[in-house]
Amino acid sequence: MYKDGYIRTTLCCLAVMALVARNHAVVIDIKTKGATGDGNTDDGPAIMSAWKEACDHGGSSPSTVLIPPGLYKTHSIVLSGPCKGPIELHATGATLKAPPELAKFNTTSWILIKSVNRFTLTGGTFDGQGHHTWNSTKCHDSLMTCEIPVNLRLSHTKNSLFRDFTSANSKNFHIALWGCDNSSFVNITISAPGDSVNTDGIHIARLNGLNITNSTIKTGDDCISFGDGSKNVRIEKVTCGPGHGISIGSLGKFPNEQPLQGVWVKNCTITGTNNGVRIKSWPASYPGIASDIHFEDIIMNKVGNPILIDQEYCPHDTCKKHVPSKVKLSNVSFRKIRGTSTTKVAMKFTCSPEAPCDNVEVADINLTFHGPGGHGAASSMCLHVKPKVAGHNVPEVCPGGTH
Repeated sequence: MYKDGYIRTTLCCLAVMALVARNHAVVIDIKTKGATGDGNTDDGPAIMSAWKEACDHGGSSPSTVLIPPGLYKTHSIVLSGPCKGPIELHATGATLKAPPELAKFNTTSWILIKSVNRFTLTGGTFDGQGHHTWNSTKCHDSLMTCEIPVNLRLSHTKNSLFRDFTSANSKNFHIALWGCDNSSFVNITISAPGDSVNTDGIHIARLNGLNITNSTIKTGDDCISFGDGSKNVRIEKVTCGPGHGISIGSLGKFPNEQPLQGVWVKNCTITGTNNGVRIKSWPASYPGIASDIHFEDIIMNKVGNPILIDQEYCPHDTCKKHVPSKVKLSNVSFRKIRGTSTTKVAMKFTCSPEAPCDNVEVADINLTFHGPGGHGAASSMCLHVKPKVAGHNVPEVCPGGTH
């Protein structure tokens, strides 16, 4: 009897100890996996090895992959789930550098994180070393298709937080999100020269629930761009510029695009960009829907086209512009947008004659012209839309009516 009780007690203690061990947070330093941090050796395999161990650990407390301060060279990395519990990547003080040569890549991602739930990325600088790629005319010819890697590609990484890190000099987009529901970006910095090609800051598509706050984005393309299927996205306290501004679209280029619905851009500053806040769709497009899009409390500093709806978007003049867009825009508002425009027409709405814009609201706009031709009053233009106007607006909203 005594022996049986002792065995039961021992087994119970061992089970409790195993449970405590599994729920105890684990920290895996990539240097224990062979990373050198010398800036020359490929430390990618060490990072992936540390990730696999942390991902397999499980438990209620997050497992952590630690990249200590230092300089790390790494080729393409894939950090894949699903993991057995929450997982974190801490890289404060660390700089990761991609190979500068495009020939070193046979994929569209430098760092790919996929199929992970409850993930946190904190700190670090991720330098794509894109200068050589931007200067290559071959891959940026409008008739060429090349696989150019994105700095950070996130696919179905859900309920996650990305904070306090920098993405620099990406060869292509800096950050691309697909299917990443209920996630947040806080206090991030994205930087590339204003003349760098196709270096969108954050591209968003096919997700539901995203917040981007307190961040700075300087690029050669859109600071933030929205693809189809973007839903319930909030952008607040973002500084944008140089670049192409904050863009919804372009939409309608591909068949079976999903509706875009619920975008709020608020309390942002845009400086020195060739567009401000815009919605764009292709002429001769496939059908699509974009609705509930709201821009509010935005400062424009020497921005071209501060307020723009362009349903004749055709960057390479290879479109059938005489064929109207079939993307339907509705429930769109522009409120409390103020500052200076480098284009005489500061507010331009070019909607589709086949699917005219519905319920476009304009309120309390104050934009003046500060361009190469001098300073003075700006103007507005409307095509296939009748905006609802409130408050005091400078320039006057479509004084000649819609056309």
